[in-house]
Amino acid sequence: MDMISKEQQRITQSIIGAAIEVHRLLGPGLLEATYEECLAYELAERSFFVERQVARPVVYKGVKLSVGYRPDLIVERSILVELKTVERFHPVHTAQLLTYLKLTGLRVGLLLNFNSVLLANGIKRVLL
Repeated sequence: MDMISKEQQRITQSIIGAAIEVHRLLGPGLLEATYEECLAYELAERSFFVERQVARPVVYKGVKLSVGYRPDLIVERSILVELKTVERFHPVHTAQLLTYLKLTGLRVGLLLNFNSVLLANGIKRVLL
């Protein structure tokens, strides 16, 4: 079984707590970008380093392409966070997160679905 460090656990718990706070104040039904901006703000207020929508290159057949993907959030250069506002998670959401983890070299990711009545039902932790 894959394990994550105590620091990664602490950061992950803090991200989930911040996401619950955002969801508690806003509720479901808004655009993904709204939750992303609010979560980035909430995490920064909690003194976390947050990268938002940073363009990342993809190396394809030895060629570095200028922009390959843009993770929603990377927190403390350690946890990749993908936000969704969907009826329910689909396998492609997990596949996307796994691809982003592989490309960034990170091991821990969170999928957060803000379109859930209870955010706790819309959280999925993924380990590479």
